[in-house]
Amino acid sequence: MAWQVMSGFMPILLLASLFAMASCANESELAESVATELPSVTSNPSTPAAPPVYSYRVIHSYPHDRQAFTQGLVYEAGELYEGTGIRGQSSLRRVELETGLARQQRVLPKQYFGEGITIFGDQIIQLTWQSRIGFVYDRASFRLLKQFSYPTEGWGITHDGSRLIMSDGTANLYFLEPETFMEIDRIEVHDDQGPVIRLNELEYVRGDVYANVWQTDRIARIDLLTGRVAAWIDLTGLLSVMDRQQRVDVLNGIAYDAENKRLFVTGKWWPHLFEIQIVLPE
Repeated sequence: MAWQVMSGFMPILLLASLFAMASCANESELAESVATELPSVTSNPSTPAAPPVYSYRVIHSYPHDRQAFTQGLVYEAGELYEGTGIRGQSSLRRVELETGLARQQRVLPKQYFGEGITIFGDQIIQLTWQSRIGFVYDRASFRLLKQFSYPTEGWGITHDGSRLIMSDGTANLYFLEPETFMEIDRIEVHDDQGPVIRLNELEYVRGDVYANVWQTDRIARIDLLTGRVAAWIDLTGLLSVMDRQQRVDVLNGIAYDAENKRLFVTGKWWPHLFEIQIVLPE
């Protein structure tokens, strides 16, 4: 009797087994499909993956003014622009790449500590550090057009074509409307260890923002949709030991030549400005 009951259920059990196998196969195909769209490098989805660390190759070294305490750097339409800091020494400059000489300069009033710069259309925008005042200049003449205010410190600034993007030394990036300079959005930058603070000079590069992290030799490549650090660029050793025998300060200054796809970096009081190529991890 027991055998009859068991044998009566065999077809049902067989069908259930086949159905379960098919379900597993479908789930496996779905998982594989999702994995191709959302690459995963960890078996625990609640644990964020550590960003890859890129290295670099120096393509060319150019002279850089050792008196320039670099706070902002922009390459636009074949010309290099630089914003410098230190109260009483802050300036906006148009610099000749091949010689490092300033071909045009505007000195800021002595009470201001100049910070990051960006070019938006035919205007140059420059931040100051603790004064909470920014300046807008005519790009061609460096004539002051207007000034604006913001509620935080000013560190770095760039734009994505429609919004200004500003840092203040925290882990935040602020998105500003370029006509009114009002905040319209913000994101917190983070990696697998948590918020990334001391975001400094900024540069928009092909959809991401590259940010110097103050007092480090690293640049964060930031995903603007999520605030996640998509990769680190480690520039350790970029400035030689011999160059460091004289007065230098930290790595700061990123400029991107979009037309020729060239990336330039320098630092405060550095004797060189470097064109580098990013080397992906093996």
